[in-house]
Amino acid sequence: MNAIDIGLEKQDRESVAQSLKQLLADSYSLYLQTHNFHWNVTGPHFVEFHSMFEQQYSELALAVDEIAERIRTLGYPAPGTYVQFAKLSNVKEVLGVPTAMEMISILKKNHEIVVRTCREVLRVAQHACDESTIALVSDRMRVHEKTSWMLRAIEN
Repeated sequence: MNAIDIGLEKQDRESVAQSLKQLLADSYSLYLQTHNFHWNVTGPHFVEFHSMFEQQYSELALAVDEIAERIRTLGYPAPGTYVQFAKLSNVKEVLGVPTAMEMISILKKNHEIVVRTCREVLRVAQHACDESTIALVSDRMRVHEKTSWMLRAIEN
């Protein structure tokens, strides 16, 4: 690959890319979990939750692509396997099929995990003065904060 000269030092690009890999793994794991819950939700709120989960996983599908492409823009390979995601992700798999309300609680908790990961990535990107990553991650954080708020509202 040709040399990258986008105004960020190599070590800064590397540290930002490494932190973005964590965000990508968390986001992809949350995508898979949300899609799983979409397929398997049952109960009196089936239609509402089925539709909401579809909106959420569709949004996450676009997000993981943006995050992976940012990693590539910085000059590093993006993780792309289940094994890599499992090693990197703070979002853990759920075995079995939870109840609909357990799904809501699990997703709320995991969106909050992604918010915390975003905050870590922001610290690294701010230190590197990487405005493009800051903008991307700030937007992601806002989506996850709002989603966790909406899921909390359902829990109450």
